[in-house]
Amino acid sequence: MTPTWVQLVYLLCAVCFILALKGLSGPRTARAGNLLGAAGAVVGCAVVFFYLDLEHVPQILGAVAVGSVAGLVGARRVQMTQMPQMVALFNGVGGGAAALVALLELEHMVEGAGWFDLAATAFTIVVGSVSFSGSVITFLKLQELMTSRPVVFPGLPVAFGGALVGSVGLSGVTVASPSMAVGIVLGLLGLLVGVLLVLPVGGADVPIVISLLNAFTGLTVAAGGYVLGNTLLLVAGTLVGASGTFLTKLMAAAMGRSVVNILFGALKGGSTLGAGEASDRPVRSAGPEDVAILLGYASKVIVVPGYGLAVAQAQHTLRELVDVLGARGTQVDYAIHPVAGRMPGHMNVLLAEAQVPYEQLKEMDDINGEFKQTDVVLVVGANDVVNPAAKTTPGAPIYGMPILNADEAQQVIFLKRSMRPGFAGIENELLFDPRTTLLFGDAKDSLGKLLSAVKSL
Repeated sequence: MTPTWVQLVYLLCAVCFILALKGLSGPRTARAGNLLGAAGAVVGCAVVFFYLDLEHVPQILGAVAVGSVAGLVGARRVQMTQMPQMVALFNGVGGGAAALVALLELEHMVEGAGWFDLAATAFTIVVGSVSFSGSVITFLKLQELMTSRPVVFPGLPVAFGGALVGSVGLSGVTVASPSMAVGIVLGLLGLLVGVLLVLPVGGADVPIVISLLNAFTGLTVAAGGYVLGNTLLLVAGTLVGASGTFLTKLMAAAMGRSVVNILFGALKGGSTLGAGEASDRPVRSAGPEDVAILLGYASKVIVVPGYGLAVAQAQHTLRELVDVLGARGTQVDYAIHPVAGRMPGHMNVLLAEAQVPYEQLKEMDDINGEFKQTDVVLVVGANDVVNPAAKTTPGAPIYGMPILNADEAQQVIFLKRSMRPGFAGIENELLFDPRTTLLFGDAKDSLGKLLSAVKSL
């Protein structure tokens, strides 16, 4: 029986998790929410040492120390452009840990366990394994250690269906006649399901799958909490599962597609990742001085940041340029697309790092109506989120995805390294529009030259 004081501590930790989610819903409170959630997790982990008669405490503390150091070093060294990979890895570790704990619990549940406990254990083993192997594949794709394109081969649907049916069947066997051997095979089948689930996903769909796998991990933690009789794990896992599911649906809606289409669309030839060939069509380009004139004498400017801004680490230079324009009387806002970058909130975090005022960050739905009254749109490292093909070209990988209406502005300036397309791998017709001017080069270098040119006006 869990002591009353421990239950009260768990209740306090659960409240911390709920308040943390609330805090993470807004940029002003996100830092405090993150710290509050971390504090709840630390207290929840530490309290078990004070009321349980644990064995192998030195080994446990050693593992905690190794994990803490690895997490701290990884979090400090990771670049903003690599944040999705880190999220995928950490999520996978959580799912794998839940599966291993459930597998070890199964060894002690062979006799006398209720069917619901066994069902929850089997669920945790399967889904935790799926989350682990799927997260590893997403990491490899985003880190470009394997192709980021959808991987499809003859018989993949049959193999996936067979592994899925086999997992369900073995889960039934686990409930009817539990054994460690069956549990191990069940875990291996879960690993196979995770790999086959993620292989056909490519391009901008990968971060959405990371969110889905995060929800899977939350559900496994919740089921593991039930098996272990730990209320805090049950609450924390439920919160992660629910929020991950909600986020997945929001991201899919931002792409204008269903979760099923994202997961299995490549089997029908659909994907958000195309050929990626650079175009040799003529475009209108200009130097920093000419672009500075367009910006310097505009009354209203909207900046569209994208992944290229993060790669160049040019957010501080961009903020300084916007500050100079603002001092000249220009109204400047940032248009934030929900899936700009490689994860939800990527651009918000990047610009917050440069201390951009929150009031200047406007979400797509709030700013799309303002493009018609905008003199200049400055697109920095973005492409697909302003590509009109999403509205005009049925069959395009991004068709149906809501985009920022940059094509409605009076003038459009693209800062690009080259004419290579965006992550979707298709040409952006806006680049060839007579109203569009391209400034080629590294975003940080180009913004630095623009800044100097605007100051000299």
